[in-house]
Amino acid sequence: MSVSSPESLTTTQLAEAYYAALAGVSRRAADRVQALWRELDRRNLTGSWDQLVGPRVLETVTAGQAAAAALADPYLDAAVAAGGGPAAEAAPRVRPGGYAGYAADGRALDSLLYLPVITTKQAVAAGADDVEAMMRGLNQLLRIAASEVTNAGRTAAGAGIAGRRTISGYIRVATAPCCARCAILSGKEFGWNAGFQRHPRCDCIHVPATLIARSSLRRGSLDRSEFAPTVGRGGPRGFVDPDVYFRSLSRREQDRIFTAAGARAIRDGAAITSVVNARRGMTTATAYRRQLRATREGVTRRGAYYRSERARAIARGQVPASGRGFQLRSPRLLPEEIYKLAESRDEAIAMLRRFGYLD
Repeated sequence: MSVSSPESLTTTQLAEAYYAALAGVSRRAADRVQALWRELDRRNLTGSWDQLVGPRVLETVTAGQAAAAALADPYLDAAVAAGGGPAAEAAPRVRPGGYAGYAADGRALDSLLYLPVITTKQAVAAGADDVEAMMRGLNQLLRIAASEVTNAGRTAAGAGIAGRRTISGYIRVATAPCCARCAILSGKEFGWNAGFQRHPRCDCIHVPATLIARSSLRRGSLDRSEFAPTVGRGGPRGFVDPDVYFRSLSRREQDRIFTAAGARAIRDGAAITSVVNARRGMTTATAYRRQLRATREGVTRRGAYYRSERARAIARGQVPASGRGFQLRSPRLLPEEIYKLAESRDEAIAMLRRFGYLD
């Protein structure tokens, strides 16, 4: 199903097609990473990672992130058109490369991808045999690769929503099975500048809420009939409503996902949202007199953000035309932090451009 053919698809179908396309990009990256992991020398994990496997894994995940981010514009254009908006809105376009090469928490991607090697070494030191230790590292690497690729696509979609004025916000949709935190957020409407809370391996996505056609929307929620869990293993993975989702689970699964005490409270009539608490992300940098998450990707002298900030300083007359003496002092903020800071959509778009997320 193509996300670029809105004339015959509903918004729900477009979301399903986008989810399938994003999952496909993530799966292909994970498959390639798994093949590369097999090339590691068990007798020289660090050496073979640094010299052979690591750079190719980094290249694979970075390419996957860019490919996932590139899905955002076709999806959002189609969703706006399906909602009655202009087929080609004059809006800033997503810059796919701006979402590649760094981890979702802002750290360098190569350092995150090295963690499975550490995990493998620790397993060996704890007494695991080589096969078990390598499997532990591989499983962790697959989780990381899939999450980082999916996160890049989701973050790009969020920035694309911010850049399109005919989109007032987004509906968060979760797919079955999902965790308790995602379940309580599923089906809720958020503003265009609301950050997308997520956890490792989270596969929730945005469904744009346009200003033009909102017939399927109530304030803060979607028509529940459109987002019921898929029955059985056949067909596309269904979008979920938290109450319907909870009732669709076995008692054992209810206890596992919502904890035994929490599931019992829900069965006794407690509201799911009163039982489950969503956690917020941690801060990593100080900027604008606040603690904010940032990334160091693109901040070296050869990095795009560094060059952009140097050109900005030259245009302002803060450094000579040669750029000599320029020092980068501002961290490159993640899109979620930009939304927190921006006081208007114009300011958010300007900041997304400045930090390299929109052209």
